[in-house]
Amino acid sequence: MRIFRVGGAVRDALLGLAVHDEDWVVVGATPEQMIAAGYLPVGKDFPVFLHPATREEYALARTERKTGRGYQGFSFHAAPDVTLEEDLARRDLTINAIAQAPDGALIDPFGGQRDLRHKVLRHVTESFREDPVRILRVARFAARFQDFTLDEGTLALMRAMVAEGEADHLVAERVWQELARGLLEGRPSRMFEVLRACGALQRVLPELQGDAHAMAAVDLAAQRQAPLPVRFACVTRGLGDGPEGAATLKALCTRLRVPNECRELAEVVLREQAAIQDSDPLPPAGIVRLLERCDALRKPQRFEQVLLACEADARTRLGLAEGDYRQGRRLMAALHAARSVATAEIASQAQAAGLAGEAIGERVHQARVDAVAAVL
Repeated sequence: MRIFRVGGAVRDALLGLAVHDEDWVVVGATPEQMIAAGYLPVGKDFPVFLHPATREEYALARTERKTGRGYQGFSFHAAPDVTLEEDLARRDLTINAIAQAPDGALIDPFGGQRDLRHKVLRHVTESFREDPVRILRVARFAARFQDFTLDEGTLALMRAMVAEGEADHLVAERVWQELARGLLEGRPSRMFEVLRACGALQRVLPELQGDAHAMAAVDLAAQRQAPLPVRFACVTRGLGDGPEGAATLKALCTRLRVPNECRELAEVVLREQAAIQDSDPLPPAGIVRLLERCDALRKPQRFEQVLLACEADARTRLGLAEGDYRQGRRLMAALHAARSVATAEIASQAQAAGLAGEAIGERVHQARVDAVAAVL
């Protein structure tokens, strides 16, 4: 039994980047030997085990054979006679197909170190074309490694995969998984550039055709290390205002099974962004109504994220220079004032005065308007 460190951990170490996740491949072992050594089996489709102490993943060296469409259309062969080189050959990019022995020696049969030096994203072998998820992964890596170029042969292979219909067989969960990871990279717009260049964007994410302002906004959000919901809201801001944009967003989120946190923030931004950008002339009552529509009184942290997405949009779409984002500052001040209102006390006093139902709500609302007027 021989164990090698593989994949992203080796790549990132060679690039001088922090290594967060370790992946290991085991050559010359059977599942029974792994279990006998104390490893916990977790793989459903192929033998993967958790280390008894570190809980890191150890996978048996394997080969794969295409048996059908999509990323699930494979049969795997894992046995003691599968070599390390055979395992590395099934990987996506050369920079991810480098292994490291326990003594530190590098095993690099496909030129991954060369491509790291020259900053090139290049497929390992022609077997790349068998898994459409690799199209999404390459686009994501382009967003992460912003100064790497995409090999022309790899781009041609991705175009051929799209033309052959492989991208049409991607399942929603994998599309969202890779999209979300790409949005969290340093330059998310580059993911969309690569997907558009190979033709996959139209097939996989037809709603997100790369509105230039939306792309600039999501890159700005990335520079400010905004969370995923904000970045998703920046991208979907390009869907447009009104019922048509809202319907398109709903369809996109339903198809990709987008998490509620991302969907809800995107819905608020799409619906209220114009009102937020034009909020300066609003009277206190209008400000409070805007806060209520955004559910900001109940979810102030989410409203901060709404404003962050709107700020990114304003600085790109409207050419707003760096410096004070007046709308955001004023609306947060208004929100703090509105939330400082002692609603329970006002409700109690209103009940003592014989009021009920909507009348109590109106008195609370007016108190919030007065509080906002005082700070603005």
